[in-house]
Amino acid sequence: MGLWNKLSNEFIDIVEWLDDNPNVMVHRFERYQNEIKMGAKLTVREGQVAVMVNEGQLGKGQVADVFMPGMYELSTANMPILSTIKGWKYGFDSPFKAEVYFFKTTRFTNLKWGTAGPATMRDPEFGVVRVTAFGIYGLRIRDAKTVLLELVGTQADFTVQDIEENLRGKIGLRIKEVMPEIGVPVIDLESKVSVVGQRIQEKIAADFEQYGLELCEVQVQDIGLPEEVEKAIDQQGAMRAIGNMQQFAQYQGAQALRDAAQNPGMAGAMMGVGVGGMLNQSMGNLFQANATQTQTAGAMPPPLPGSTPYFIAINGAQAGPFERPALLAQVANGSLTRDSLVWRQGMAAWAKASDQADLHDLFAAMPPPLPPQ
Repeated sequence: MGLWNKLSNEFIDIVEWLDDNPNVMVHRFERYQNEIKMGAKLTVREGQVAVMVNEGQLGKGQVADVFMPGMYELSTANMPILSTIKGWKYGFDSPFKAEVYFFKTTRFTNLKWGTAGPATMRDPEFGVVRVTAFGIYGLRIRDAKTVLLELVGTQADFTVQDIEENLRGKIGLRIKEVMPEIGVPVIDLESKVSVVGQRIQEKIAADFEQYGLELCEVQVQDIGLPEEVEKAIDQQGAMRAIGNMQQFAQYQGAQALRDAAQNPGMAGAMMGVGVGGMLNQSMGNLFQANATQTQTAGAMPPPLPGSTPYFIAINGAQAGPFERPALLAQVANGSLTRDSLVWRQGMAAWAKASDQADLHDLFAAMPPPLPPQ
């Protein structure tokens, strides 16, 4: 450095940071031999905090005075901690050596997170399910002193990239622990991503506070479910949309007949009639066979216990069918009780589980309901 630069920087009159890089979180003010003139002007802009540290003492925890947004004339009056460290008992007018760090307190957004592999969840309807999740989060500096001691150290410029990878890993691991605890069924995860994000934020906010950071928000952008679970969800939706199977079959037959009859020429018309007749006949035979089986069920021996799967009404929705082991699991998690409505093939309507003789042993280990007060 030339003589002129040395002389012009030896006594600094203005201490400020004009940040032009949106990724810089913390900036150390640069000056010649760390010398600052007593009475120098310190400018802290909105969205910033400045911390003054006794030179070379950061590693010993000698963080000094904190300055909020405003303009200051540096003196022993507004640097009480540094004055005590330096031993300025009766005022001081000579240049002194100290380090000034500027902190950006605005939000840093669009930081990405993701689960480090699938998280295992227990779902009342699908059992054990492995789920992945991805999204973004936002943070800001909450405690400048803690950030300086825990993260920055003596680094001249501390950026988002310096901490993002570390935080991404911590969030991913913590979310794998949090996902099974958030209490949202697997089938509702994608429709309640805002709730899931809020629960995740509440669970892992303390992990950010230990670094002096505030977790502002967590957005869940994608929930990954196993292929078999997605197919099961699609099938359930299709069954609910169809409703009455007999009416649906008749409608499909009528549609096929109409499409075939619209073919030009006699052959197309005859083929349409034939296809429609065959379809109506086959569907009629199918439902007639089912009706006959229902009517003659009384003359046949009853099925072996547990040999027929049951459907269960859970929270107002139809679930199942469940074989014997699955019914035991539903009893264990409380989804199936004596008062639950159930239905199986051959029953005319839904009825209580306690009224079904082949289900009595499922509740053998459970106490009966309390008598009315």
